[in-house]
Order: sequence, then structure tokens, then C-alpha cells
Amino acid sequence: MTDYAEEQRNELEAIESIYPDSFTVLSEIPTSFTITVTSDAGKNDETVEVTLKFTYVEKYPDEAPLWEIFSQENLEDSDTEEILSFLHQQAEENLGMVMIFTLVNAVQEKLNEIVDQIKNRREEEQSRKDAEAEEAEKVAFQGTVVTIENFLAWKARFELEMNELKKKRQKEEEQIGKIKLTGKKLFETDHNLDTSDIQFLEDSGNNVEVDESLFQDIDDLDLDEDDPDFNPLELGSDED
Repeated sequence: MTDYAEEQRNELEAIESIYPDSFTVLSEIPTSFTITVTSDAGKNDETVEVTLKFTYVEKYPDEAPLWEIFSQENLEDSDTEEILSFLHQQAEENLGMVMIFTLVNAVQEKLNEIVDQIKNRREEEQSRKDAEAEEAEKVAFQGTVVTIENFLAWKARFELEMNELKKKRQKEEEQIGKIKLTGKKLFETDHNLDTSDIQFLEDSGNNVEVDESLFQDIDDLDLDEDDPDFNPLELGSDED
């Protein structure tokens, strides 16, 4: 008759000596303990970790122990489900033999595979991003392929913009033209300007009379305008 309690005690002592830093007894009846399993370091020292909780059943090892994931780090839900399924498979293959060491080693290998998978997923994601960036750069360099539809749409937008720009320029030119009208143009556009000064004088009552006799004999004067000493003011003083 198999002494299940003895086999369990012997395995527990062996497990404690193999995993002194990661083995923790939770209870003695029933015997329950945890073992923390960490993957080898991946790229950039990335690791994944899981703490497994095992509980002996009365007829272990002829019956599989109970197990669960007590805690985990850096694992996806799909990863933990995969580990639990893998433990079930390994336990079925090792019934009749103490199997905790075998199960822990199997999980260790599984974690190493997960680290490689994470690395591959990240490399694939980076490759995808690089490909998308390269494609975007090509599109930016080549420009948009011209079709009849997008050409007609561009032409309509272009003509609309040109019309708006033309209207704007015409308006600006009209404003500038109003500011820069010459004297001639002012008289041409406003015929009231040629009589405005006369009207101003008449309204002010300052009628100016000119004695034309003062200018009748001006042609008889001997005026030498090229003479540097010529001073028209002295003419009036000599006559006095």
C-alpha cells in the first residue's frame, strides 16, 4: 500500500532545498505551498514571472495536485491560460510519480517561450510601424495620383480661389485709386472744383479789383534780368 503522506513529505523537503528563495509553505493540512518561477532575461533584460500555488490531495501522486496562479508579472491573460492548460497536460503525463519539480521546470521553459514570443511580437509591431512610415513617406514624396475626379475637384477649388482673389484685388485697387486721384482727375470727376474758389471769394465778400493801368508801360522798361545787380524793387524807388 502506497504511503502517500511519506512521499509528500519527502518531495516537500526536496523542493525546499531546490528552491530555497522562492518556496513558501502556506499551510500543513492540507499541505499547500507556493513556488515563484521567473523566466530567463530576454531582450533589454525583460522577464516574466509567475507564482504557482500547489495543494496536495490525499492520494497524490496517484492523483494530480491542485494548482493555481497565485500571482504574476508581465503576463497577458492569454499567457496565464496557456500556462494552466500546460500544467494540466504535464500532470496527466506524470501521474503516479511525484511531479512538482517536473511541473515547475515545464513552467520555467514555458515562460522562456513567452519571453521570446513577446520579443517577436514587439519586433513585428516595430516592423509594421516602420513599413507604415515608409509607405507614408513614399506617398508624401510621390504626391496624390491624378484622376479625372480629383482633377475636376481641384480645378473647381482653384477657380473659386482665383475669383475671390480677383475680387479682393479689385476692391483694393478701387480704394487706392480714391486716395491717389491727381488734380486733373479730381477736376474731371468733380466739376464743382473749378468754380469752388470763385464761389468762396463771392461768399466771403472779398472782391479783388486789379488796376490794369499799372501794367500798361511795363514793356517800355529797360530791364536787364541777366544783370546780377538787377533788383526789381529799386525800380520803384528810383521813380520816387
